[in-house]
Amino acid sequence: MRITIFDIHAMKEAGQRIAMLTAYDHPSAALAERAQVPMLLVGDSLGMVVHGAENTLPVTLDDMIRHARAVVRGSSRALVVADLPFLTYATEADAIASARRVMQEAGVQALKLEGGVSIAPTVRRLTELGVPVMGHLGLTPQAQHTLGLRVQARQAEAARRLVEDALALQDAGAFALVLELVPAPLAAAVTQRLRIPVIGIGAGAGCDGQVQVWHDLLGLFPGKSPRHAKRYGDIGTAIEDALRAYVGDVQSGAFPTAAQSSSMDPDELTRALGG
Repeated sequence: MRITIFDIHAMKEAGQRIAMLTAYDHPSAALAERAQVPMLLVGDSLGMVVHGAENTLPVTLDDMIRHARAVVRGSSRALVVADLPFLTYATEADAIASARRVMQEAGVQALKLEGGVSIAPTVRRLTELGVPVMGHLGLTPQAQHTLGLRVQARQAEAARRLVEDALALQDAGAFALVLELVPAPLAAAVTQRLRIPVIGIGAGAGCDGQVQVWHDLLGLFPGKSPRHAKRYGDIGTAIEDALRAYVGDVQSGAFPTAAQSSSMDPDELTRALGG
């Protein structure tokens, strides 16, 4: 039985920290399921970490549906949340149409939207229609060209607006909120003020939970990890070593061996080749 938004609320009320992880395909969802990750996010970050784009903007609704459907199929317990991509919820009508497609075609249990006061009416309407909505404030990647890729709300006025945005999303019916690249003291204060769970990424330990990107967590890309990420494995190097070994075995003739091959009755082969 899947975890619900009510279970997530109960985790906050009980003071239980919430672990959330991105997943983009069936194998990653299945592995996260075995690790008992309670919430999976099919993020539009797939544009960068899966499709190789520079940012999230090229991701389409069809992309999200395709990946989210695979994640849902790979999990049976986790609450699966999917992003609505750039400009697919610019109007209330757009949001309803996009939500209908993702919920029906992918089978996710909730959606995530970026923005605060300006999208609160849309969040309210979606929740009225039965769509669980997670908010996203701070660094909102779909607005990176206007915000920049840096910590947000460090000054008093910007911090005040972020608090207002968070309260507006809660009042509109959002069941949870992601805070990305927000100063830790501000994120902790927002978490204390809200009744709904606050999930941080680069927002310090004062949030109710944390979300991380699959590829950052497992070291699938070379080089330095983002500051907010902790590398729990170096899977990228392990994969590269395995592939190099495979190439070497093929080139040397060490693979395949009889153990990876099938035999045939010599008489049958002779008859097949015409004697």
